[in-house]
Amino acid sequence: MGEKIYKVMKGAGATSITMGVVVLVVGIVSGVLLIVSGAKLIAGKSKIIF
Repeated sequence: MGEKIYKVMKGAGATSITMGVVVLVVGIVSGVLLIVSGAKLIAGKSKIIF
């Protein structure tokens, strides 16, 4: 009985760590893309005519 609990806890822990890493990477990539697109908008600000 005890071994089954530890196996389930091990699987849940591994899944949590994996999901945490994936969410962290997606967040960093999204942030970098937003900064790059914002920099492009600022750089082309003089070309925009309203």
